[in-house]
Amino acid sequence: MANHLYDLITSRAPSLDKPFAHLPGGRTVTYGELFAAAGRYANALVAMGVKPGDRVAVQVEKSIEKVMLVLACARAGAVFLPLNTAYTAAEVEYFLTDAEPTVFVCEPQRAGSLAPVAQKAGARLETLGTAGDGSLAEAAKAASETFATVDRAPGDLGAILYTSGTTGRSKGAMLSHDNLASNAQTLVDYWRFTKDDVLIHALPIYHTHGLFVATNVILLAGASMHFLPKLDPDHMLKLMATSTAMMGVPTFYTRLLQHPGLTREATRTMRLFISGSAPLLAETHREWQARTGHAILERYGMTETNMNTSNPYDGDRIAGTVGFPLPGVSLRVADPETGRELPQGEIGVIEVKGPNVFLGYWRMPEKTASEFRDDGYFITGDLGLIDERGYVQIVGRGKDLVITGGFNVYPKEIETEIDAIPGVIESAVIGVPHPDFGEGVTAIVVKKKDSPLTEADITGAIADRLAKFKQPKRIIFVDDLPRNTMGKVQKNVMRDTYKALYAKA
Repeated sequence: MANHLYDLITSRAPSLDKPFAHLPGGRTVTYGELFAAAGRYANALVAMGVKPGDRVAVQVEKSIEKVMLVLACARAGAVFLPLNTAYTAAEVEYFLTDAEPTVFVCEPQRAGSLAPVAQKAGARLETLGTAGDGSLAEAAKAASETFATVDRAPGDLGAILYTSGTTGRSKGAMLSHDNLASNAQTLVDYWRFTKDDVLIHALPIYHTHGLFVATNVILLAGASMHFLPKLDPDHMLKLMATSTAMMGVPTFYTRLLQHPGLTREATRTMRLFISGSAPLLAETHREWQARTGHAILERYGMTETNMNTSNPYDGDRIAGTVGFPLPGVSLRVADPETGRELPQGEIGVIEVKGPNVFLGYWRMPEKTASEFRDDGYFITGDLGLIDERGYVQIVGRGKDLVITGGFNVYPKEIETEIDAIPGVIESAVIGVPHPDFGEGVTAIVVKKKDSPLTEADITGAIADRLAKFKQPKRIIFVDDLPRNTMGKVQKNVMRDTYKALYAKA
């Protein structure tokens, strides 16, 4: 037997002296240094009582040492559990109590406030800083780099990633070694990554996008990356001269478009720009192509499934779509109630099946069972359609569907019309309680600073383009839409903010 994920990673390294990560400040970490550090951290974890199958919860800022710790968990047969650095002590307490990790790793400066939480959950508290400091880092430095990698089968649990929990308590999505390995292998091939690629990595690594998509693709391609702590348009533009690809969220692209240095010459050596984690506005797509000559490649994934679809590497990358199902992934659109597969062009819930799909929710067998069809398809909760060319379009989350006067309204359809109005930057359509219609269609709009647009201008512009029941009852102008750390618009926040909008006096 072997360690399915870790052995695959080491087998793909071109050589031990090949650069894996170029860090700010000039330091470069080679593949050999990465694997040696993974051995030291694995030895440190085992000395702290971590056994195969145990959880290691980690809430620390982005650093190369955190990547080393991820690989150490794989080597030791432990289950890596990343936590968003924005979570409060009260939120962390829920995750630790639910997952029962053997070790909880936090930043040195937060150890005092989190020690009671770790103690309550029965977890050993260790620290890891961004400069290679902290108790865990010190223990790893004193440990041997020689480690007998623990056997792990493809179906063994490799990570637990908690969902954002916007509609109830967060659920721990269980990802196997093969969920992670198979999806990364597919993306390496589909996106044409080789050992010659250099990725600009400015994503956080507590989320699947930066942690498992970006990092694992580089590992399985034997490629290199510029490993940045966060979004920095000035620095990223400079790095494009020595890079070939970038993975980002829509915010990366809108921020870079505001930079006067973004030109065709600046992006001349780049071959691929990928966007995900949140919908990319068609206007951003068009403006990026006009400025750089590159068409952004949008893809679709989620915590529970890794990546499901992608616009093609060769061929049309169509704004507003997420492309085709990836090789090995089966995707269908079904009636949310009956599960009946719907004809092409009809809107329904997206369901997927493949080696990328997670094992289930941690300690939630009933919830897991309710999210899968009898034939093994996972019900994503995303609403979408497949167009006449086979491209998948996402129209929103099932929970974002607005039911007004007995009619179903898909927010994306209305948002597309509003976003096309000159002077509008973006919009979000929500349903809020309405005394007459059940839910009132409501549009939250961000307009350009110098735009004179009024509520009447927008309602007038869409009056002849949408059925009466789809037209917003109110248009509300705001400076920015609320977003989470990955750039997703938080419609639940807006629904709560405007829940009394139509209340009768």
